[in-house]
Amino acid sequence: MQELLQRDEFRQALQDAIKGREAKNASFSKAWAEGTLKHEHFARWAENHYHYVGPFADYLSYVYANIPDAFTGAKDFTLQNMYEEELADIRHTDLLIRFAEACGTTRERIEDPSNMNPVTRGLQSWCYAVAMREHFVVATAALVVGLESQVPSIYRKQIVPLREVYGFTEDEIEFFDLHITSDEVHGERGYQIVLDHADTPELQQRCLQMCRWGAEMRFSYTQALYDTYVKPDLMTA
Repeated sequence: MQELLQRDEFRQALQDAIKGREAKNASFSKAWAEGTLKHEHFARWAENHYHYVGPFADYLSYVYANIPDAFTGAKDFTLQNMYEEELADIRHTDLLIRFAEACGTTRERIEDPSNMNPVTRGLQSWCYAVAMREHFVVATAALVVGLESQVPSIYRKQIVPLREVYGFTEDEIEFFDLHITSDEVHGERGYQIVLDHADTPELQQRCLQMCRWGAEMRFSYTQALYDTYVKPDLMTA
């Protein structure tokens, strides 16, 4: 029978659930950081990424609805996260579209769900299913720890070549700069919520499983971008 993990031990287990499955190590991320992608590859990335991150506030709204009123800290964080995605200063998806248009695609193509590949569609569906069906602390482990907390480590490797290799302006890459800062805060708050409220061995183990699956989902999504859009170009070059 599983025993309740101590706080430090549980946090390390959550970090280990992501380790070895980080999206920054997928082929698309590596090619991006190495400066070998083309603008049209970024356009395809944006057309997919919009349908993953665009509904993030929707995912969180289901999580928020499942948080007991007594857990005000968790409710406040989740609501703030939703607010920052949709209303604070500028909508995050508008920044993504600004970058995508600089890559040569259009708002119409980005918003059209037929332009995402099947793996992206699977990731989006998984996020909705987890948010709707899981205990709020499990959903937080999956969506905020397993997925969102990875963003700073991904974008820190990618933003430099966006400036120095690919030639984008600061305005065009504001989406990435913003998320390096905001998702570092969100990821840490997500960890704290999971550490505070996963208070049974069963909840802890479910959090670890869903955190692991979240990391695997994001890795698979990122790898599929390479396999779908980059690898065919290499074969015909």
